[in-house]
Amino acid sequence: MDETQEAEHYPSFQQRYAGYDRIMGNISWLLIALVTLDIKLMPTEHASLIFLAAFCVLLFFYNINARYGILSRKYSPFKTFVDLMVFLAFIVAVCWYTGRITSPFMSLIYLILMATSLTQGKRVTYFMAILAVSSYILLASEEFKGINDFLTHTLELFPFMLIAHLGAMLAGETESARREVERLSLTDEVTGINNMRNFFLLANAQERVAKRYIRPYAICMIDADNLKKINDQHGHLAGTELIRQVAAMITSTVRSSDICARYGGDEYVIMFSETSKQDVIAVVERIVSNMATTPFAFDGVTLSTTLSAGLAGYPEDGADVRTVMANADEAMYISKRTGKNRLTVFNNAMYENSFGKHDEGQALR
Repeated sequence: MDETQEAEHYPSFQQRYAGYDRIMGNISWLLIALVTLDIKLMPTEHASLIFLAAFCVLLFFYNINARYGILSRKYSPFKTFVDLMVFLAFIVAVCWYTGRITSPFMSLIYLILMATSLTQGKRVTYFMAILAVSSYILLASEEFKGINDFLTHTLELFPFMLIAHLGAMLAGETESARREVERLSLTDEVTGINNMRNFFLLANAQERVAKRYIRPYAICMIDADNLKKINDQHGHLAGTELIRQVAAMITSTVRSSDICARYGGDEYVIMFSETSKQDVIAVVERIVSNMATTPFAFDGVTLSTTLSAGLAGYPEDGADVRTVMANADEAMYISKRTGKNRLTVFNNAMYENSFGKHDEGQALR
């Protein structure tokens, strides 16, 4: 997976696991506070007291390192998984010295199972449930003195498995709903391609790659020429179908690594990653010519449209995405003014009439 593809879900991924990381930190402090309170209030043997204090100190330093040390700001499912494993080990160790299966901390294992189901998915949740059951068997080992004890403690294992299973099922449904909401927030509902919010997220990531490794990119602006005419003659549903057809033509022509989006109305933008504008002229011309020669059917009527396109490139036509995009937009309007159904490549002669003459930060504001 290249850097642009990784960036597709990067912001929401980081935000989600940053939130989980804060929750894991709060759980750490809660566990330490509960054990400290138990040491203070409950009678505890001296040897057990030393071990409990040692466990608290170890968890304290782990949490400091994970939240404020070298592991801070490194948010991932693996880090959350390690946190949960540490918490489970801490709880089992504390239970060992505070009554084993009668320990007041025994129920905290349910907390770990629920946290796992909400952050790790089904497989890891079932794995954690197996570890929880194994921990229970370890803590209850002295209680197994006969068949009745075995059956009793076996029945006590069912809550662990039930909570793990229900948590995994609910987490699966929640994750599916979250992904659907995320998809809807990042795609255009008419065409199914990127909306401008997602375009800029992806384009800004590609821009950082281009500047870091001194690589070119090109941006193309495309406008459908016949939308108003089709809306007037055949209705807005026909115009909506035209918008879909243009998007389909674009996505079927560009590479999967290129970023295309609906800019608004019947306008589209394409970012050709790691490619100069001269190298993609043929691609854009193919989109324009194919659209002009590919009619589509709507409600028993055959419709067609032409496209006007403008193309600009980095770094020659601008120092950032927005400036290059504005200059591609200027070139596109020249295509419309000079006959439509064509591509215009931005050049220095257009500079004085373009957004490129402004400072970088002024473009498209």
